[in-house]
Amino acid sequence: MNLASLLDLPSMIAPDAVALIDATGDGEPREITYQELRDAVSATAGLLVGYGVEPGDRVGIYATNSVAALEVLFAASAVGATVVPMNYRAGDEEAAHLISDSGSKVLFSETRYRSLIEQVTPDSLEHVNYLDDDYAAARDGADEYPLVAEVEDNDLATLLYTSGTTSLPKGVKLTHGALTGYIMGANDAADGSDQGRMLLAAPLYHVAGLTSLLNSLYSGRITVLMSQFEATRWLDLVDETKATHSFLVPTMLARVIDAETFDQYDLSSLQAVTYGAAPMPPAVIRRAIALFPDSVGFSGAYGQTETTSTVAVLGPDDHVLDSPDKERRLRSVGQILDDVNVRIVDPLGNVLGPNETGEVQLMTYRTMDGYWGAEEKTRVTIDDEGWVHTGDLGHLDEENYLFLTGRAGDMIIRGGENIAPEEVEAVLYEHPDVIEAAVVGIPDETWGERVVAALVVREGASLDEIYAHAHDHLAGFKRPEKLHLADELPRTSTGKLLRRHLIPQLQELED
Repeated sequence: MNLASLLDLPSMIAPDAVALIDATGDGEPREITYQELRDAVSATAGLLVGYGVEPGDRVGIYATNSVAALEVLFAASAVGATVVPMNYRAGDEEAAHLISDSGSKVLFSETRYRSLIEQVTPDSLEHVNYLDDDYAAARDGADEYPLVAEVEDNDLATLLYTSGTTSLPKGVKLTHGALTGYIMGANDAADGSDQGRMLLAAPLYHVAGLTSLLNSLYSGRITVLMSQFEATRWLDLVDETKATHSFLVPTMLARVIDAETFDQYDLSSLQAVTYGAAPMPPAVIRRAIALFPDSVGFSGAYGQTETTSTVAVLGPDDHVLDSPDKERRLRSVGQILDDVNVRIVDPLGNVLGPNETGEVQLMTYRTMDGYWGAEEKTRVTIDDEGWVHTGDLGHLDEENYLFLTGRAGDMIIRGGENIAPEEVEAVLYEHPDVIEAAVVGIPDETWGERVVAALVVREGASLDEIYAHAHDHLAGFKRPEKLHLADELPRTSTGKLLRRHLIPQLQELED
């Protein structure tokens, strides 16, 4: 089934129901019905046909969240093209890679990125249209294309580029069948009844942002659209629009609860806050549970772009910390979903038992169709049996809760002892003056690697007290030998820590 059907079906069932609340501008939020959105998508699809876009062509979106960006997304799918949402925070080299590697035929951007786009435009790009400039006139002047093209389940719906923590991003090929199967398997189509309001703060180029949008639109939950995340703006919109649901990456949630004005907002409408896309420090989620209204149910979601989003969930009941077991499980990413198989394997490929740590491997019908133009990298990630080699280290307990202990490439080896950076960071986060923590291994002639941490701390924090805290809660070989202060830590746009960027910086300070 075509990805565009996730809008088409509810538009036929409940055309006059509100689909979107556009809160991307400075003015009053604007309501848009399913029929209004579907009509705009038909016009944009006609614009794409006029540009010569054919099934299989790539249509790029290099822009923040907006109604116009959504119109392009669904229009590209409607004509059978492949939509490529791109990281608008990318620098020159990465932006050039995204556009040229995807082979986008048409690109939709914003005028704020005009100079960058003009610098990196490859010959393969035939049209550039700016959503906040000439787009509306061009769309309204096009012949409508009201149909949704027939596609096969294994046809390519979207290319989502990975964060690129170690190299230039790879394009993950997600099919129409994987996306529609995931969304429709979890929801009924909108019927006009009240399903609440979902505040979309995640970008569309991230699988969590894309699937949050698709889940909301298909199920009839009104999507409150903000252009980019900003903590006080998020709080404003929850209060103003009475949002009931939202997805936040851990760094977003930390910024929300650290906002000076947090206590001034009415958050009583919130029913569910889901977090994911990066490891959640236990101290942050405990603090969020304490600060948000009791009516809010928290859920943790673990997944990868390569598996079309979520594969494990730590549900709301797991966040009600009324037993030692739940306190322990709060460090997990939850239980594996029914449409996913998981196994933990050692370096030789042997399947391990409960509480034995190894690589997490996953199998699901919604596994990616490979990396775009990178067959060798695809073979490294997906084996002949179809198991996705995640690169995450972890174990399953007796009740099938999955606990992650880090990334294989991030493991610190000091004197022959393996140290997971996340374990040390979790202890540092427990100190009330630590806002952010990053732990890496620095090369050392004697020990192989030394444990070093970079911290963002509150004003007036004492490093001696933080050292003492680490001393009291960590084994000697796991304690950071040095703590370095930083104004901010290097992260991807979705909150993943760029440890490899930190190593040369900290090594220079150590030398």
